[in-house]
Amino acid sequence: MTYSADFRAQVIKSVEKQGMSIRQACAFYDISKATLQNWLKDPSIKLTRNKPPSKIPNEALLIDIEQYPDDYMYERAQRFDCSKSGIKAALKRLGISQKKDLSASKSLPPKES
Repeated sequence: MTYSADFRAQVIKSVEKQGMSIRQACAFYDISKATLQNWLKDPSIKLTRNKPPSKIPNEALLIDIEQYPDDYMYERAQRFDCSKSGIKAALKRLGISQKKDLSASKSLPPKES
């Protein structure tokens, strides 16, 4: 959970205008030193992280989807050596939803689908 913009402004004002040291402000407001230093550089609230995917590269996953369009998440997870939830998060990041068409399912025989 992020801190509100008002709280950030109050902490920054305490440090810059009231002469409170960073260490004192961190102890008084019960925040970490790194957090306060980041706020002093840029007090805006960030909605996303600036970090690329580390385990499952987007390009490799897109190539895997093209090669194996009907595979389940656990099969992709085995190929990428990760968990099903990791594959699910990567697919969501790319805006790709799960299969919803029963005719594409491998678990049903062709007659039932």
